[in-house]
Amino acid sequence: MVAAREPARHPAAAHETAVIEDAAQIGEGTRVWHHAHVRAGAVVGSGCVLGKNVFVDAGAVVGDRCKIQNNVSVYTGVTLGSDVFVGPSAVFTNDLRPRASTGEWSITPTEVHDGASIGANATIVCGTVLGRWAMVAAGAVVTRDVEPHQLVMGNPARPAGWVCECGEVVSRAVEHPGDLRCTEHRDRTAGPPAAQA
Repeated sequence: MVAAREPARHPAAAHETAVIEDAAQIGEGTRVWHHAHVRAGAVVGSGCVLGKNVFVDAGAVVGDRCKIQNNVSVYTGVTLGSDVFVGPSAVFTNDLRPRASTGEWSITPTEVHDGASIGANATIVCGTVLGRWAMVAAGAVVTRDVEPHQLVMGNPARPAGWVCECGEVVSRAVEHPGDLRCTEHRDRTAGPPAAQA
């Protein structure tokens, strides 16, 4: 078993029970909490928070300023952009046809783009792409791509509206609205809508 790394040897502030393997890359100002494990070959950006019992696998990528809540495993093949929120006990998968009896398996990548949020206990089935500022409701099971700013919920996850960068619902329509800013952000910014991602 790999011993926990002393916080002074690494740019991350790590709890004494955290395991950070030698070849893990962790950015400045990242905090790693109780019983978290970051494997060799994992890349975690700066200013992140990895909650209690978070696992970041070899080959997984976590961007800057991400917040990964307790009991989340970010497996090989999963890429999180910057400013991504992953709620407690959310699940990522990385193999569409898992079997215990065979040594062969195939990684199917998952991409979560900048600013997206994933609610507690949501399941993200591998091979999906979550667009910028997308929001996945708690408990949702995502089996298809989620558009930028789109809100999805349910099992399987279905479109339920559109959200502002701040997370406020701006529309419950199926069609993409012309302006993805909430009332507060529209009032604060005079002029044409911001570029729509």
